[in-house]
Amino acid sequence: MVETARSEKTPGWLDWYENPSKPRFKVPPGAVDAHCHVFGPKDKFPYAPERKYTPCDASKEQLFALRDHLGFSRNVIVQATCHGADNRAMVDALNHAHGRARGVATVRRDSSDADLRVLHEAGIRGVRFNFVRRLVDFTPREELMEIAARIEKLGWHVVIYFEAVDLAELWDFFTALPTTVVVDHMGRPDVSKAVDGPEFERFIKFMTENPNVWSKVSCPERLSVSGPVALNGEQNAYRDVVPFARRMVETFPDRVLWGTDWPHPNLKNHMPDDGLLVDFIPQIATTPELQRKLLVENPMRLYWPELC
Repeated sequence: MVETARSEKTPGWLDWYENPSKPRFKVPPGAVDAHCHVFGPKDKFPYAPERKYTPCDASKEQLFALRDHLGFSRNVIVQATCHGADNRAMVDALNHAHGRARGVATVRRDSSDADLRVLHEAGIRGVRFNFVRRLVDFTPREELMEIAARIEKLGWHVVIYFEAVDLAELWDFFTALPTTVVVDHMGRPDVSKAVDGPEFERFIKFMTENPNVWSKVSCPERLSVSGPVALNGEQNAYRDVVPFARRMVETFPDRVLWGTDWPHPNLKNHMPDDGLLVDFIPQIATTPELQRKLLVENPMRLYWPELC
């Protein structure tokens, strides 16, 4: 991995894992890490004044080195709240990716059509709406719906980030969105509850009734209660998340994505080994066909349709 100086991050939050293991699982050719970030460096791309956390600097060079180390071919870089609507760090990464990265931006109501065209040319293919209250302030839904209508014309999609307990309240808004909708991290289910319990069944119903909705089956390190400790070797790490993610992959094989979430901002308890996260994949996508859909066919169809 390429080394760089660390920024002054939020106290108590961990640095990303500097020496990830080499995964045992070999991802299929053309695999896409469909959820990751770049942060700073702050002296070139300052963090937003209104941010609610300060991450470590995490550069494009480090991201691309991790991509190659893990065996992936492409990245989807998602704008995080620490940079607000200033997408320059992400666009800079896209411009240096030689066509091997696409992006999901943060867009405001006052973004012009010319601004959106510039983002499209850089490789942006979606916008992210964040509903996690501890990370963002409330944005009026009518403003978000206006943005969704504008980006639909570009063929972009909307990424939504929320927590499971809020789905009922947000259901009507989500189902009114005119685009493809991608849910981050399975809507953050409480994995201490039953996989067939009412909370996760609501999410399954949401996906079933709305065929334009996709989901990322990512971030077991954020969802797990049992954590990275394995019972019978590393293949059992984050075992309490497996039933939820496997159900998603098997129920909606053509509408699931996977990503590392590197560099894993906002974590306090442990920082995951990205090689171990890759080894989580065959636990949730148990056949070569499901693995290829999850890692290659689905993200390519959404982000590089011109190559499919």
